[in-house]
Amino acid sequence: MTERQGNGAAFDPTGLTGERLAEMAAAGAEILECYRVLAKTGDNIVGEILRDQGAFVELNHFPDGDVYDADSGAQYYYHAHRDGEHGHFHTFLRQKGMPAGMAPVAQSDADYMHQRDDSLSHLIAISMDSYGFPISLFTTNRWVTADNWYACADVLRMLDLFEIDHARPSWPVNRWITAMIKLFRPQIAALLRDRDDGLARWRAAHPDRDPFEDRELEVISELPISVEDQIRAVEAARA
Repeated sequence: MTERQGNGAAFDPTGLTGERLAEMAAAGAEILECYRVLAKTGDNIVGEILRDQGAFVELNHFPDGDVYDADSGAQYYYHAHRDGEHGHFHTFLRQKGMPAGMAPVAQSDADYMHQRDDSLSHLIAISMDSYGFPISLFTTNRWVTADNWYACADVLRMLDLFEIDHARPSWPVNRWITAMIKLFRPQIAALLRDRDDGLARWRAAHPDRDPFEDRELEVISELPISVEDQIRAVEAARA
């Protein structure tokens, strides 16, 4: 399967409100706090999500059954199937957590859409290294995560609604993944815009193929990240 990588975008504070920067700074502090408490026992984010899950089998979801917050409609899981990483988290918002009246764009039908009673939107994937730290963010085509395709403008609204606010299977991981979307929101927004632009270019270049189900279009946009660099950039912007 061929992967396509977009240009992404570096953090640019232009246009960000003081309130947004303060939220990002708080998210950065939350991430560092999760690292601190895990390091005290020699643990890390990936180790936490794989704890007591049995053999780490490629493509299997961890934890089994995913993590779902019934109040917010937020969902995530961890798995592995790409070179150059240990694995990655996929994050979603289910229909329950979306603003009223929000609907997917016009798109082709797929069997997996009829295997559930609602719709869901993939938000962003977080790639992890073998030490349990994030190394990149990326967006995927619809077939990769069997979701429903929502327009970039709608997914941007969903980002602010993603929250895993319970203790299982790991309170530090739930807090960390919620904070990651807040800390890197500007880059996620840029990647989502690249995602929609990339799909449009693919559709124009392959008019006889369904772009949502094309196995040659898997990863549409990707950007390397550093939590520490992001925190420093946010501090500089606030100053």
